[in-house]
Amino acid sequence: MYTKIDLCTMALLKLGEKPIESLQDSSPAAQLARTLFDSVVDTLIAMHPWRFACKKFDLTKNDDNEFLIPDDCLRIIKCDGEIIGDKIISSAEKISIIAVVRASPESFPGYFASLVATKLAMEFCIPLMGDQTVFRMLAALYETELQTAKFIDSTTSHTSNNINNFSLVNIRF
Repeated sequence: MYTKIDLCTMALLKLGEKPIESLQDSSPAAQLARTLFDSVVDTLIAMHPWRFACKKFDLTKNDDNEFLIPDDCLRIIKCDGEIIGDKIISSAEKISIIAVVRASPESFPGYFASLVATKLAMEFCIPLMGDQTVFRMLAALYETELQTAKFIDSTTSHTSNNINNFSLVNIRF
């Protein structure tokens, strides 16, 4: 279980900086963390359908005959309708959507927490250190961690991937 402070501390330690005690500190590191944390994490979560951040919603129409997209949705993965702004247009009375939602650090698996810390370190690097070499090193580390995290997430399965009743497979037998 991670907190915002834990993840920001991990990022600062990757830079060789001192940890922060609170996001409300007046230090430059705390100000950066307070300003950047939520947008960096939301972007990382939205960029891939992470299993820990996917959620199914059953929606019903509102008084204007539209489906409203829930506030915590960062990205819709599957939808039976047309998305326009924060609404879904469909002739159905009820629809289900699968979305990537905003998640709290407490729900982050270790591979994603490490990815967040490295991305935050990248974001903190130039303002705190002004060192392009360290930034490039962190960028390379981030790319490696991103691929690793996607691999781990995509190979963690709770459902069977067997191909059953598929005509092209069945015809061979």
